[in-house]
Amino acid sequence: QVKVAESGGGLVQPGGSLKLSCVVSGFPFSEAIMTWNRQAPGKEREWVATLWPGGATMYPSSVKGRFTISRDDEKTTVYLQMNSLTPEDTGVYYCAEAGSGSTTWGQGTQVTVSS
Repeated sequence: QVKVAESGGGLVQPGGSLKLSCVVSGFPFSEAIMTWNRQAPGKEREWVATLWPGGATMYPSSVKGRFTISRDDEKTTVYLQMNSLTPEDTGVYYCAEAGSGSTTWGQGTQVTVSS
């Protein structure tokens, strides 16, 4: 059974940085297709990053240049480094694995950008 678990959320001031982690288990990590997504209060869930097994990445324009998705194969962990944060980045951030034939979501971690 595939499991993903996020951590690293918190309160950060505008312009600050935060790094989220997502531990993956129950699936060959080398084959994992990993995404980060977020949901702001009252809004639909929004995709923010994808990392394919070969290392290719993709981001929407709203975060490109500010967010970086990466992986540590030894720790079976995916990271989301977030820089130059703004209040519009506030939301619950979810990690998901989509390479196993179905998508597995984590429980989410709250990120709040506020002064």
